[in-house]
Amino acid sequence: MERRGDEEEAAGSAEPHRRRAEPGSPPLGFEPSDAPLQGDPTIMKRNDSDLLGVDLGNTNARNNESIPMSNLYLDDVSPLYPRLGPYFSDRRRRVDYVLAYQIQKPSSAQRKAPKFDKEKLNFVRRLRRSISLRSSRAPLQPKEDPEIAAQDQQTDYHEDDKRFRREEFEENLLETGLELEKDESSKILGIGFLKIHAPWNILCREAEFMKLKMPTKKVYEVKQDSNVVEKIRMFIHKVTAPLHPNVDNTMSSNIKPLSHPFSREKQHLFDLSDRDKFFDSKTRSSIVYEVLKRTKCTRAKYPMGLTSLLANGVYTAAYPLHDGDVVGLNAVANDRKLLYEQWASYSAFYKYQPLGLIRKYFGEKVGLYFAWLGVYTQMLIPAAIIGVIVFLYGCATVDDNIPSMEICDPRNNITMCPLCDHACSYWKLVSACGTARASHLFDNPATVFFAVFMALWAVLFMEHWKRRQMRLNYTWDLTGFGEEEEDHNRAEYDFRVMEKKMKMEHSNLKGEKVKLTCVDRLPAYLTTVIVMCFMITVTFAIVFGVILYRISIKAALHMSTFQAARTNVRATVKTTAAIINLIVIIILDEIYGAIARRLTIMEVPKTDKSFEERLIFKTFILKFVNAFTPIVYLAFFRGRLVGQPGNYLYVVGSYRMEECAHAGCLMELCIQLCITMLGKQLIQNNLFEIGIPKLKKLLRTRKSDLDSKEEEELNKTLQRHEKDHILGPFVGLNPEYMEMIIQFGMVTLFVASFPLAPLFALLNNIIEIRLDAKKFVTELRRPNAVKTKNIGIWYNLLRGLSKVAVIVNAFVIAFTSDFIPRLVYQYMYSPDGSMHGFINHTLSYFNVTDFQPGTDPFQPMHLGYQVHICRYKDYREPPWSSSPYEPSKQFWAVLAARLSFVIVFQNVVMLMSDFVDWLIPDIPKDITLQMHKEKILMVELFMKEEQGKRLAMRDNLNRDTCTSPCTSNPSNARDRYHKQIPLKLLVAPDTENESKQQDA
Repeated sequence: MERRGDEEEAAGSAEPHRRRAEPGSPPLGFEPSDAPLQGDPTIMKRNDSDLLGVDLGNTNARNNESIPMSNLYLDDVSPLYPRLGPYFSDRRRRVDYVLAYQIQKPSSAQRKAPKFDKEKLNFVRRLRRSISLRSSRAPLQPKEDPEIAAQDQQTDYHEDDKRFRREEFEENLLETGLELEKDESSKILGIGFLKIHAPWNILCREAEFMKLKMPTKKVYEVKQDSNVVEKIRMFIHKVTAPLHPNVDNTMSSNIKPLSHPFSREKQHLFDLSDRDKFFDSKTRSSIVYEVLKRTKCTRAKYPMGLTSLLANGVYTAAYPLHDGDVVGLNAVANDRKLLYEQWASYSAFYKYQPLGLIRKYFGEKVGLYFAWLGVYTQMLIPAAIIGVIVFLYGCATVDDNIPSMEICDPRNNITMCPLCDHACSYWKLVSACGTARASHLFDNPATVFFAVFMALWAVLFMEHWKRRQMRLNYTWDLTGFGEEEEDHNRAEYDFRVMEKKMKMEHSNLKGEKVKLTCVDRLPAYLTTVIVMCFMITVTFAIVFGVILYRISIKAALHMSTFQAARTNVRATVKTTAAIINLIVIIILDEIYGAIARRLTIMEVPKTDKSFEERLIFKTFILKFVNAFTPIVYLAFFRGRLVGQPGNYLYVVGSYRMEECAHAGCLMELCIQLCITMLGKQLIQNNLFEIGIPKLKKLLRTRKSDLDSKEEEELNKTLQRHEKDHILGPFVGLNPEYMEMIIQFGMVTLFVASFPLAPLFALLNNIIEIRLDAKKFVTELRRPNAVKTKNIGIWYNLLRGLSKVAVIVNAFVIAFTSDFIPRLVYQYMYSPDGSMHGFINHTLSYFNVTDFQPGTDPFQPMHLGYQVHICRYKDYREPPWSSSPYEPSKQFWAVLAARLSFVIVFQNVVMLMSDFVDWLIPDIPKDITLQMHKEKILMVELFMKEEQGKRLAMRDNLNRDTCTSPCTSNPSNARDRYHKQIPLKLLVAPDTENESKQQDA
């Protein structure tokens, strides 16, 4: 049912005593008055006994608190108007915001308490004052995020104390002009709801204060350029028309309304024919939320805002309402249902996202996240195609790879040295044939090309997103946003400032302005550094523990009596160690997220923006180290801190550092990346997001005494605010961004070792978009709409990762793969310029008599013959040379080539990236022209408005002059006309109209 206009509402409302704020009253720094309301007989004044749940009868003593009771409490509703839908009980005023709180049902005895005399009344008053004073001394622990404010830091306030604070907060809300209605007869036991409505004059006032850009009556055509790029873009748009969602657009894509910050003095510029639709539900809720953030409880010792009230349990939840149901008989057409059908459905996985509708319903911050996720997923398509081509190239050339053919050739009777002390025996190189062939799939000349391509891909992705972001800013009227915006101080910051101010006053120290300095935050900063260093050390220790696990399990499997265990030692050790690393990463991710939030709270940031940036930075550092430490170890440290036979490096007593396979550590790095990436995406990202809500719903169903049919019938009778209260709270976009940033790091940092990473990321993101969409639409409460023009600190993290990826891939190609040793052998040591003899060139000789005591094999005759010389992979002098086991000349030649490749690769790719960055402008040319055109049209609109005012003023003056009795004297009339005309009309007169006026 559509809500009527303000004129009808004022005439037909059943509550004529509503209190409205004056249109020009300033909302900032508002101090609510404690004076009682006078002159309105319909307003009921509450006495002290009412607040304690007793009836004092006809006592004359009254407290100075007065609240419109019929405005606060929900009366019985006529059967003609069932209490369904986001409206007040009068079915006219729309519910713009809801606060939930815990209630205790009064007993019948409490409703019919005996009357008190005057002495008992005074006793009740003293009791109330003592409770208020006791509550004012209670420690304040405000919450930093209103969406999850009631989850921790709660103080056990007395129920009466909570009620007193709620009443004061509600009185202050009424003072701002908002209209309230309580619903304590909810079907959700123990929960009461405060429904909030913002009338038209309050919406106009706050929209002007917030400088909200609203569409005017003036529209103009967005002309497209005729250049080649624009023609290609329009052609692609036409070809992909079936992929666009079926969202009804009332206005053509080439027509755009001219937007201007809302002003009550310029209401004639806006189309106010339908006031109910001028401010949509997202805008109305954001306006109410802004008022709620400004409103404070000031009667206690410390002022408490909404976040503090939520943290202390005075209110348990605060949220705007969804537009309606998405399924069922009550699901009428609304934006939420349209999003569910065209966006949150898995059948629409191949379609573009309705970004305009997402922004309209959830706000700009959520809209920009899904826009960024869509651009990232689209850019993964060419990267995935090239990665698959590189992988297929490796598959096609594996039979022509000479080094792997030499390893697999049984005629090369090469005996290798033991892989561990005493338990391991000698082994044949031909047994590593499978590993060598598999390594070629990822370690081939095409891998270098793919690493260069991905470095340029990252730059193109960042440039494409900047241009896309600017286009969205223009389309969503965000071009001028953020220049003069001021963020509110957080409740914790105000509380700490007030504590410092009281200490200074107690010490008779007076300053100009009290604020928290670096000295005040120094203990928190030191704690943050120490705790983060400790957590990083814990991560290193766990990785080291996994290394010891690999070493010990390898020795145990070699000593096993089962033949299957001894033949699959490498595969078993690699796979189980990677799975252990995955489990540890998932567990530590959750722990590190909680630790980062706690450390950020200790630092007491001033604003929400500062809090969010600090939290993101700490969380990213901890989770990045947690996810990539095992991968960095495999890529750059394993196999390089080993030593040589007879002089191995030992740790923790007798644990010998592990070696790489003969084909290198690249295959093990690929396995670790594959398991970590797939595991995090399938388990942590998708399974948790699907399984945890299902599990919570199952637990709620088991706790309930109703069966499925009864629960379904009950759900049909619930009101909108009750249904939304059952949904999960919105915890912000940081977890969504974080998992994508970690994925971006895995796609770009070590892509040289795993070309299929972009493909796996693409498949995951296709599911992730629809999974997140369904979660936002059906499983979470509607978030507060937040305006923002960019993705914030996440862009800086992406840009930093893209720069680091160039260096990391250069080192992976140079030191982890065999690309450089193959080039050095082919062009410096090969007799015929081919790769024949490369394997023998990379193997050094060792005399088995040089083993240290107790390290020689337990079964030296394992191969059936006595071994005198064994081989190991390294560039060292043979035992018969003058300097046995020292690095050879080949070692230094390969090392020099590797370092040279890193320097050349890094500088060339960086230069190419900077050139691409310089070549592509951040703002599209057509957007620049359209923004300039908007400014010109806005100036023309105001000039026409000014001219219209001048003509109207002249017409009025002409009419007054002609009807004046002194028109018989032309000179007097002319003098009077010149006295009444404004100065600005005298400065620049219209000559034609002035001559007509004089003739008249």
